[in-house]
Amino acid sequence: MGQQDKVSTSLPGAVSEAVGAALAPVDEELARLYPGDPGTRQPVHTVYVPADLYTAGTVRSWGDQALALLDEHAPDAASFAAVLGLPGELAVPVYERVRAKLRGEPVEDLRVDFEDGYGPRPDAEEDEAAARAARLVAAAYEAGTAAPYTGIRMKCMEAAVRDRGIRTLDIFLTGLMRAGGLPAGLVLTLPKVTYAEQVSAMASLCEAFENVHGLEPGRLGFEFQIETSQAILAADGTATVARMIQAAGGRATGLHYGTFDYSACVGVSAAHQSPDHPAADHAKAVMQVAAAGTGVRLSDGSTNVLPVGPAARVHDAWRLHHRLVRRSLARAYYQGWDMHPGHLPTRYAAVYAFYREGLGPAAARLGAYAARRGGDVMDEPATARALSGYLLRGLDCGAVDESEVTGLTGLSRDDLEAFTAPRHPGPAAASAPRAQKQA
Repeated sequence: MGQQDKVSTSLPGAVSEAVGAALAPVDEELARLYPGDPGTRQPVHTVYVPADLYTAGTVRSWGDQALALLDEHAPDAASFAAVLGLPGELAVPVYERVRAKLRGEPVEDLRVDFEDGYGPRPDAEEDEAAARAARLVAAAYEAGTAAPYTGIRMKCMEAAVRDRGIRTLDIFLTGLMRAGGLPAGLVLTLPKVTYAEQVSAMASLCEAFENVHGLEPGRLGFEFQIETSQAILAADGTATVARMIQAAGGRATGLHYGTFDYSACVGVSAAHQSPDHPAADHAKAVMQVAAAGTGVRLSDGSTNVLPVGPAARVHDAWRLHHRLVRRSLARAYYQGWDMHPGHLPTRYAAVYAFYREGLGPAAARLGAYAARRGGDVMDEPATARALSGYLLRGLDCGAVDESEVTGLTGLSRDDLEAFTAPRHPGPAAASAPRAQKQA
């Protein structure tokens, strides 16, 4: 055996202790501001349904309409793959999974809309619609027919509609409480946010409701929509959206890009308003950087080109939607809006193909990293987090099965989740288990 080198140091222990003391506030701030992804399932889309059109059968109706459209315009795997340009090896598994999804869980996230999709109504009419929405949502969760995530989009915090939005929110939440409590998948959406103070006001409303009903502090979170240029760049040149996330006081769950309001705000003509416009890319890039590490998720917007009419028109709309969804996924916008039942087949086709075509390479890289095997790519811990996050998203949406992932990686779901643990865990996060996925 060779001679071991003598280990020597020069700095006294007090130096390290002083550095630790000096950086303790930074450690605390990192843990508070950048807790990392919450580890819960993120839906692949959000469906908005005007409050007056929402019924107990809405989710099932969307699934049935989507299946009927497939039956009419792409009745088998080969025809569907031909329309979308799917490679042959993905045609059957993607098509079968799409049809199974539309039968079993056609909508992952549903918002009963009291804003643009509903419009201004007499107060008594909106009061009744809000109470009805609460009753129907509570009943759907009780019956097991609700989308995994469900809630409302209220009117915004602008002066003209502020009181109406607050009242609708109050009626809806109060109705849920009277019906048995807030469901686990409850999501609230605040639209047209322009100033951080509007986010603070929403956080105050949530806190007030919790206090009235004796709920656990922080029980109510909300997402907000970026639909104005001022939400991206403030008058002083700073990134407003970053301040908005902090103004939520830990209650922000998502940032949703509003394609058409934002496009119109910056002067994009109607014919060119799309999620892939350069103005949209800029806004979403700012949102992405502002939200990184905070635990706040991103959602892309929608296309208003609907798959309706003759087959050629349906196929064109499907191809457009499929391309836009794939583009969003590649840019790490893992959620988007769907405005019509006909968008569901291409939403799930794009998502499933995205995860299935990358399953083998991602699993091989993560398996090699976990086993410390060599390979043609030298991955780091950050890449391992990205690879495991990719596989977990594929599992959550139904694109891949746990047996497939385990067989290729040798890793269980718990192992995957261990790779995605926060980089800067706070005192509670350090010992708490990862959040359970919602079925």
